[in-house]
This record gives sequence, structure tokens and C-alpha cells, in this order.
Amino acid sequence: MAKPSDEQQRALTGLLGLGSHSARKSHYPELAARLDDLEAERNRYKWLFENAVHGIFQASLHDGMRAANPALAHMLGYQDPQEVLFSLTDLGSTLFVDGAQELEAIGEILRHQRSLHGYETRLRRKDGSHLDVLMNLLLKPGQEGLVEGFVSDITERKLAQRRLQQLNDELEQRVVARTDELLEANRNLQQQITQRKQIAKALRDARDAAEAANHSKDKYLAAASHDLLQPLNAARLLISTLRERKLPEAEQVLVERTHQALEGAEDLLTDLLDISRLDQAAVKPDIALYRLDELLGPLVSEFQSVAQAAGLNLRVHMADYAISTDLRLMTRILRNFLSNACRYTDDGSILLAARRRGEMLRLEVWDTGRGIAADRLDSIFLEFNQLDVGRAADRKGVGLGLAIVERIAKILGYRIGVHSLPGRGSMFSIEVPLSDEVPLPVSQAVPQPGTGNPLPGRRLLVIDNEVSILQSMGALLGQWGCEVLVATDEAAALAALGGQAPELILADYHLDHGVVGCDVVRHLREHFHQDIPAVIITADRTDHCRRALQRLNAPLLNKPVKPGKLRAVLSQLLGASA
Repeated sequence: MAKPSDEQQRALTGLLGLGSHSARKSHYPELAARLDDLEAERNRYKWLFENAVHGIFQASLHDGMRAANPALAHMLGYQDPQEVLFSLTDLGSTLFVDGAQELEAIGEILRHQRSLHGYETRLRRKDGSHLDVLMNLLLKPGQEGLVEGFVSDITERKLAQRRLQQLNDELEQRVVARTDELLEANRNLQQQITQRKQIAKALRDARDAAEAANHSKDKYLAAASHDLLQPLNAARLLISTLRERKLPEAEQVLVERTHQALEGAEDLLTDLLDISRLDQAAVKPDIALYRLDELLGPLVSEFQSVAQAAGLNLRVHMADYAISTDLRLMTRILRNFLSNACRYTDDGSILLAARRRGEMLRLEVWDTGRGIAADRLDSIFLEFNQLDVGRAADRKGVGLGLAIVERIAKILGYRIGVHSLPGRGSMFSIEVPLSDEVPLPVSQAVPQPGTGNPLPGRRLLVIDNEVSILQSMGALLGQWGCEVLVATDEAAALAALGGQAPELILADYHLDHGVVGCDVVRHLREHFHQDIPAVIITADRTDHCRRALQRLNAPLLNKPVKPGKLRAVLSQLLGASA
């Protein structure tokens, strides 16, 4: 590096704020020490000046550049800071791109404001190229026209700004074009919205019409379940009465065929109504805790006579378990399993068993029937799918039982299993959640063979608004040895009873003039001050009806009433009250 000239040395000394005290430092020891410190400080600032990253200079408004650091020289493309010590004339013509006019403007600002911060301008490099810089200029106090400046190269920033501005301009053009496109799209969208509103209105109208149709359908199904099943119930009761009588062989055959025809019609109507309610999600499970014998006991009582009539042996294997389930829905599933087992088994036995599997209880129904081929197992749960084997082929069922089972299992969230071997039999199962809490034993225990017949001589009251039902029920109960009193309403019931309470009441749920059988039973209990056992018979399968019966604490029998089921329930209630 070239040795600085005397003028640059003096300028540098002034820039660093140091005087010529070093010449006199030997006269006084204290002064010498202070001057040494100043000398060290001077050297330190000199080092910073020469090694600074940004350009630093000192200039006179009258004479031009007096000092410059290497960073400034390098920024302008010069090797030696001495090369940038331009005169005032050269500053305007060589260094500033905008010439002497800009230099004069800067001087004027400094004279008035004493400083100029954040000043952006363009300087000319040695090779003639331009660079953008940011200057901070200070007019040094006490020294006329002496300026100290700090320079930063902002060329890259300015290029980025110009590029950004270019991009902004391009973006604005694209925004304008895109805005036009969006305006056009918005106009199209508004048209589509108008069309969709019209479509939505049409869909709402269609939905309302569909809901109205479903409501009408529900009302129709409710009416059908009552109006269609009422005469069928009367016919079934009469046929059951005839079946239990000793008739000539020819008449007995006719009675049995009539019974089978009515049974088929009953199954068809009941299954169609159940399928319809399940498909409409009209069935809501009511989960509660039950003992296993509370679930299986009535089923065993019902199907013992069915199995015996078919020449089959019904066996039961169950333990002291408690399950969390919907009693009504689970009963329907097991009843369908047992019904199919009796239907598709020519000889042998049927087993109803319960096996624990971890936290679940698997309820199984085994039979010794003809079994199901492996290629047909996937289709047995479809609607209207029936295996034409054994007595089922003669009965001409419609194959809805397992379809109903599959839908109920989905509602409850239970898993169904099936295993079958052609020629050896089948096993249907369902897994039910176990409960650690076991309720007290139910009062209606499973009737055991040989416990006697509690029906003969018992005084029963039958209430129904259909005379044909009263006649049929009276004939059947009379056949079983009961004393039967019949009535169509509460007033007729009180008149028939003659002040003596019946031992049991069988009441239809829907009576005339909006009266329900539950209310009549409740009034008769209050009248006689007795908790008279009662059974409600109805074709109504709604949840409202079921909740009403729960409050009454009375069992429910759906129409058409199966005589075996009716006899089992009556035997349980009368046996418990004996």
C-alpha cells in the first residue's frame, strides 16, 4: 500500500478526531501517558477505517475528497484509495453520474441541515459502469465545509427492487386480465347459482313429497299391521282350537293344511312389516341388563311345543350369565334361528346353547337338519332367499327371516356366525356383550316339563274391540280349561266381572275411540285394588307402544298370536301367581 501523503495523513488525523499532540508528548510525563492512549486509540480507529466493510470518506465542500478507505476504493473499482481523492471538479464530472448539479444540491442540503441520511444515488466506477449506493453524510462541526460520509453498495437491492417492480407491473397486468376473467366467471356463477337454487327448491319439494309419502307409508303399514293381522289372528286362534280337538282323520288333515297356510301368511305379513320398519331406521335399540334365563326362558317355553309337534328334541345349555342388549330385538333374532331350525330339520334334535368368548357371550342354535351348501352360505341373508328342503319346501316361505336377523344385528352392532355341513346340520350364532353385574333371578322361570298345567279353572278376562277375536280367543282358552269372560271396552268388562276381579287380563292395545288397553288394565287394577297380571296383545310394533308396556309391567304378544307362545306366557304368569 502506498504511503499516505501529508494531506491525506492530516485528513485522516482529523477524521479520527486526533490532533498533533504527539509532537509535544515528551514535555510532560502525565501528558505523555495520555498521548500514548490517544495514539493507541488513533491506531485502533485507523485500523477500523482501513478494514471497514462499507466505504468511508472525508471531503471538503470547497476542495473535494481528502481521504477514503480501501472499501470505498474497491467499491468504485480502484486498487488504491489515493485514486479516489478526486478534486471538487472531478467529483462532479467523474464520480457522480448526475454530475455537478447533484453535487451542488448535496452541498446546499448539508449547509442548511448539517446532515443527509439515507441518500440514494448512483456513482460511476473506474470502468464506466454504474452502481447504486446509500450515503449518510455529516457536516463536521467546527470545521468549515468538512464532510464525513459513509457509503453502502445497494446495487443488488436496487436490481431486486427493479425486478420486483417489473414483477409487480406484470402482476398488475395479470390481475387486470384475471379480474376480467373472474368477472366473466362470476356472471356465469351467478347464473349457475340461480339454476342451483331452482334445483335445490325442486329437491326440497321432492324431499318433502318423499317424506310425506314415507309418512303415508308408515300410516299405511300401521293400518295394515292392524287391519290385516286382526282377521288372521282370529283365524289362527280358531284353527288352533280345532287342532287340539280329536277330529276324524280327513277333517284333521284339512285343519292342519289350513293351519300351515295361515302360518305362512302370518310369517309373510310379519316379515314384510319388520323389513319395512328396519329399512326406514324406525327401530331404535333399548339396551338394558338382562339375565340369560330372562331372554331364553320364554323362547324355550314357546319352542318346546313346536319342536315336539315336529318330532324333534329341543335341548338347552345355558349358565348363569347377564348380558347387555335389547331384549325385544334379541328375542326376534333367536326366534328366527329356532324357527328355521325347526323348519329345516326332519328328525333329530335342536340345541340352544350359550358359550363364553372373552368379554362376549355367543348364543348358538344347532340343528341336525340337511345343512347348507358352502356356495349358498353367502346368500342366505338376502331377502326372499329360501332353501327348498324338508318341510320348508311344502310351507312355501318367502325367505325374509335371516334378512331380518342381519338388519337387527347391524342395528345392535353384533356379529352373526354360521357354520353348516350338508347332510349333518347347521349352527347359527350371535355374539352379545357380557356384563359383570348379574341381576336377581327373574320371577318367570323357565317352565320345566312335569310342573303341571296351571290353566284349567282359571278365571280370565279378554278385552278386544273385534268380536271375532273375542270368539276365537274364548274358544281357545276354553279348550284349555279356562273360565273366559269377554268384553269390548272397560264398561263391558266391569259388567262381565260382576264385582269379582279376574285372575288375568288379556287386552288388545288399540280399542275403539282412541282408548288403549294399557289404560283399561290400569283402571281395572285401581278398581279392584289388585296388581292383576296382564298380557297386552297388539299388531302395533312401534317404540311408543313398547314404552307404554314397559310402564305397565306387562308382557307383549304381537298379532297374530302364536298359541304356543300364548300358552307359555299364561302358564308363567298364572303359575307365578298361584
